[in-house]
Amino acid sequence: MTARVALIGANGHGRWHRRSIGDLLVGLADVQPITPPPDVPAFTDHRALLAETRPDVVVICTPPHTHLPIALDALDAGCDLLLEKPPVTSLAAHHTLADAAARAGRACQVGFQALGSRAWTRFRAALDPSLTALTAVASWKRDDAYYARAPWAGRRTVAGRPVVDGVLVNPLAHAVMQALASGTAAGAGRPRLLEVERYRVRPIEVEDTAFARITFETGLTLLVAVTLAGEDFIAGEIEARGPFGRALLEYPTDRLALPGDPAPVEVPGRTDLLTNLLDHRTTGAPLLVPLESTIDFTTVLEALTLPDTPAPQLIDVPDRTIPGINALLRLSADTLSLPSELGVPWAAKPDRRRLPAG
Repeated sequence: MTARVALIGANGHGRWHRRSIGDLLVGLADVQPITPPPDVPAFTDHRALLAETRPDVVVICTPPHTHLPIALDALDAGCDLLLEKPPVTSLAAHHTLADAAARAGRACQVGFQALGSRAWTRFRAALDPSLTALTAVASWKRDDAYYARAPWAGRRTVAGRPVVDGVLVNPLAHAVMQALASGTAAGAGRPRLLEVERYRVRPIEVEDTAFARITFETGLTLLVAVTLAGEDFIAGEIEARGPFGRALLEYPTDRLALPGDPAPVEVPGRTDLLTNLLDHRTTGAPLLVPLESTIDFTTVLEALTLPDTPAPQLIDVPDRTIPGINALLRLSADTLSLPSELGVPWAAKPDRRRLPAG
């Protein structure tokens, strides 16, 4: 039987999901005006969508702080879920959703789509407990319009609820998730210590530039250095170092260099996460990104968004670009060091937090 798929959150990135769902789409919901395809009903209330269209699968692409209540309603309606990243905003919410999915006997896939690539599969296979360091580096550019895209953009809270829009947990969350999954693949255990420095170049409440050092149970170190105030574009690189040499995955483009390779080459092929979820429903195929596999990401996210976390430090630059930032990202990754340890004049003291077992 062909699955019936509905989309909640049909604007913005939801437009990509509309195309991906294609002919399986039976309904759309969004609080903003939308123009649905012919013969597809549109709703402003997701509960009305669930009641009237009775979907088998729901794709949720709404602001992160709204994910949990919508997902619980969809589970109550008997739906399997494809939930955009980040899945939830706290460990308590993560466990609530996981328990609800288990009680309902429904599947929940999380939209970290780069974990569906063949390049990732090959990169992951090269990792083992001999790994000595992991790094993630990305340099993007976002203008002021990016932070005007929605009332919650650039905010820490809305109506008393945590909002997830800092560079580490929303726009470049894929880099963090891919790196954490690499630690898992290498047998490093759970992340246990977070040391982070967060910066901003505009009047927002969250960071647009961040350096985070994460230590796993085995002592393996992960250094994440990312910015939305970059110079030259760095799409997103995950590097693993060890006695075997270096392996590099450019996760947005699926370019891969394994130890001994002279340069990264594209490894074509991605499994669409909705397709994988539908296969799971019909054949029992394992989910590529089940909710439980994202617990480390949620652990780090919660530590970054607690009410007592320091506000990001302002870097006063005229054109929203940090001079020398790309070289600093590279140096930080190469040395596994934070800017405050590298003598950077504008650096702030790191915020250090022990991470819970989850």
